[in-house]
Amino acid sequence: MRKILMLGLLLAAAALAPPAKASADDLTAAQSVLCTPVQVNVCTTDGDCETDAPWELNIPQFLELDFKGKMMSTTKASGENRSTPMKVLERENGLIFIQGIEQGRAFSFVISESTGMLSVAVARDTKVVSVFGACTPLNSGK
Repeated sequence: MRKILMLGLLLAAAALAPPAKASADDLTAAQSVLCTPVQVNVCTTDGDCETDAPWELNIPQFLELDFKGKMMSTTKASGENRSTPMKVLERENGLIFIQGIEQGRAFSFVISESTGMLSVAVARDTKVVSVFGACTPLNSGK
């Protein structure tokens, strides 16, 4: 009986503990980063929202962000050869802000410099896609 009570207390303590913080990389001095999507949500004007895997929605597995050249592109290994310019790139208060427009879509990225955590919104007529992911610095001599 005592073992069951102790197990119950341990489980209760674990349930009340704050969630573990995801570890990521510090991007403070990075001039280029590699990002990967983890979770994607798609909502339409009719009120339907779905969570899906990034590859189910033609979202690249990896995206290279070149801050110096203000370009984002798929990796060479993907064979996709997709790229788009960053119209806005600003670093402020530990965050990296990126915005642009391409093929009828407006996109906005927010990346935490201290953790590498990524939040993205892509909007087009009647649809919004939100993406959560993580980024890590790329070596400058790639």
